Amino acid sequence: MKRFLFIITSVITFVISFLGIWVVYYHVSLGPVSNKSENVNFSVKEGSNFYTVTNDLVKKKLIKSGFSYKLYLKLHKPRNIKAGVYQLNKNMGVKKIVEALSGDIKHDLNGVSVTFKEGKDMRYIIDEIVKNTDNSEDDVKEVLKDKDYLQSLVKKYWFIGDEILSDDIYYSLEGYLAPNTYNFRKDLKVKEIFKVMLDEMDKNLSKYKKDIESSKYTPHQLLTLASIVELEGTEGSDRKGIAGVFYNRLNNNWNLGSDVTAYYGAGVALSERDLTTIELNDANPYNTRVPSMAGKLPIGPICNPSIDSIDAVIHPTESDYYFFVADKNGQTYFTKTDKEHIAKRNELIEAGLWYTYE
Repeated sequence: MKRFLFIITSVITFVISFLGIWVVYYHVSLGPVSNKSENVNFSVKEGSNFYTVTNDLVKKKLIKSGFSYKLYLKLHKPRNIKAGVYQLNKNMGVKKIVEALSGDIKHDLNGVSVTFKEGKDMRYIIDEIVKNTDNSEDDVKEVLKDKDYLQSLVKKYWFIGDEILSDDIYYSLEGYLAPNTYNFRKDLKVKEIFKVMLDEMDKNLSKYKKDIESSKYTPHQLLTLASIVELEGTEGSDRKGIAGVFYNRLNNNWNLGSDVTAYYGAGVALSERDLTTIELNDANPYNTRVPSMAGKLPIGPICNPSIDSIDAVIHPTESDYYFFVADKNGQTYFTKTDKEHIAKRNELIEAGLWYTYE
């Protein structure tokens, strides 16, 4: 009987010890991966959930144990994860990471969710940064003019070249900051914000790296053309056709003749008003309507393009079209000759489909 009691006692002691060790391990494995602060950009795609991002969290070394992380989720049942690009830190631990990914940590870390829309230019990005963070307009513009900083980006990112160093470019990183929804601390500095956005652009462009490297155009030129396609093509299905038209014009030493480049060169928003004759004919390095720009692209991008527009310039639709025009509903019509183009324009005007400014 004593032997039996001894065995039972031993088993109970072992189980309690094992459970105690497991509880300690569980809580330790939920803690920070590092005591030092190290920011890590973390992307959550649409349709993801807390369980499907487990492997990515482990690979990025943001959590110690995928098993403990999943057990934490089962016990705490956090609300839905939010898609976006987050700046997490290796010193956060599972609890804060889960709170961040569900949007619950904003108040605690003084954080904000900022959406940079596709097709918007640097003036819009500056406004959003100023509105949502502790940075001023001068803070952003100083970084954009910092040659040493820009040269460091040329060395760091394969898709950034010396073109961004030109004094004739209005905003050095126009076209390079990936549109998306990001989660930042309000006190995050401009260079840190740009790093998150440039890393996201790196991820976007890396899918096309072989195509880009085999192209006769530089990444800067492709982003420039993509930014024009973005503003000229309101419908995603038309963008490859529009890109094909622009390549036809470039290959035959024609002007691109794009009004959106004239607007950017004049510093006028597309929805603001019609351009004056002087503005339309101003020979600035962006305006592709002037004779000196025959067969040339603008000096740089005119907005931050979407993935659809980037894909369009890398995989354009081949055709013998040299003209296109869109109606006020966004539908695009392609024509081969100037005569056909003018006829289509007049047809749209007569049908009440021509866009006019109020």
